[in-house]
Amino acid sequence: MDYDVIVIGGGTAGLACAVRLLKSGKNLKIRLIDAGDRFGKKLAATGNGQGNISNLDMTARHYHGGNIPLAAKIACADPYAGARLFDCIFCADEKGRIYPAGKQASALVDDLIRSVNSLGITSCASGVKAEKISKSGDFFTVSEEGGVQNRAKFVVLCTGGKAQKQFKTDGTSYALATSLGHTLTPLYPSLVQLKTDTKYIKTLKGIRADCLVSAVCGGKVIAKSRGDVIFTEYGVSGNAVFSVSPYITDKPTATLSLEFLPDFDEKTVERSILSKIERGWELSELLSGTLHNQIGRAIIKRAVEEFACETSGLKAASTHVAVSARGAASVSKSVASVSDTVVPREIIRVLKNFTLEVTGNLGFDYAQVTKGGINMGEVSDELESRLVKNLFFAGEILDVDGDCGGYNLQWAFTAGMTAADAILKRI
Repeated sequence: MDYDVIVIGGGTAGLACAVRLLKSGKNLKIRLIDAGDRFGKKLAATGNGQGNISNLDMTARHYHGGNIPLAAKIACADPYAGARLFDCIFCADEKGRIYPAGKQASALVDDLIRSVNSLGITSCASGVKAEKISKSGDFFTVSEEGGVQNRAKFVVLCTGGKAQKQFKTDGTSYALATSLGHTLTPLYPSLVQLKTDTKYIKTLKGIRADCLVSAVCGGKVIAKSRGDVIFTEYGVSGNAVFSVSPYITDKPTATLSLEFLPDFDEKTVERSILSKIERGWELSELLSGTLHNQIGRAIIKRAVEEFACETSGLKAASTHVAVSARGAASVSKSVASVSDTVVPREIIRVLKNFTLEVTGNLGFDYAQVTKGGINMGEVSDELESRLVKNLFFAGEILDVDGDCGGYNLQWAFTAGMTAADAILKRI
């Protein structure tokens, strides 16, 4: 069957593109397909199911990949651009994250699907995968599973990336573009949990802490984020970790520096520690009440061990640092004799710079987005292919990824609408 436009991919970018085309009033024949069993499935899960679609701080520094000036031009002009596709109220929280007032992402998906249907889309099908695209003359032929072939003058590829294959985004759809001559930049997981050295965090599994997290590469801090850090059996998770992960998943070596108690300076922490020393507190409990007890003991244990290794006269002291049957680190009273040298200097040093060597990440199955994609140098300012006329791209398929906080959805919405607007100019 012949169509004006075939949109391949019914996620955020594809739905935004289809709705924009349909609202033009040009009575276009449009086919929208998606390999998943439901349109917008990934959108429904965003923002912990609450629908964080954008951010008030919409600037270029929050995007990564190829041709950031173009990505920023498209995504950053209006933080509420995507919100205008919906018939509901949006508001921003104290961190600038824009949500629907009802805080329900699935309702946003329902809204878009309702728009697609009410505006009279010609053909709409989920659970349908495009297997091949070819072009002859002015028309593309899209071959679908089951031998079905459809033609269109315009094709928009919105098939997503390689992250979270449960949404049918396993990376195989990049072949639709590469078969037409486009190149694929290296792919990495982004907004993902990080594997680290676990020597000093084995007793902290499941504990959450508010930290300032710095990502360090080559001795330089390349990213910082304040927020939750969740300790796990493999390393660390939490929104602060997700936020710095885009900067380091493509780096061969990196280190995380966790600053506990970021709202308190060293002098304040020192006064608290010295007060406890004066009152005869055991070394292992000097951070009790200031931090989660398990975290405090882990910091003190590390401080004593590292001090002992650096100071030959105290090597024996570290042998008294043990782990109790309950899994909590405890420090023998015999170590208390080193308190005047270890405390507070060494404890504060570790507390403010608790380093973890990054050894990897949990991979694409756990990543929220893909870093890398179809080379942005091969598309125009309207996201049209420079290699194949009337072929457009939108969303995660391109070599653009954003920080945590609504940036990736804003890119998907605005990219989908940009491609639609370009097509409308040509019809």
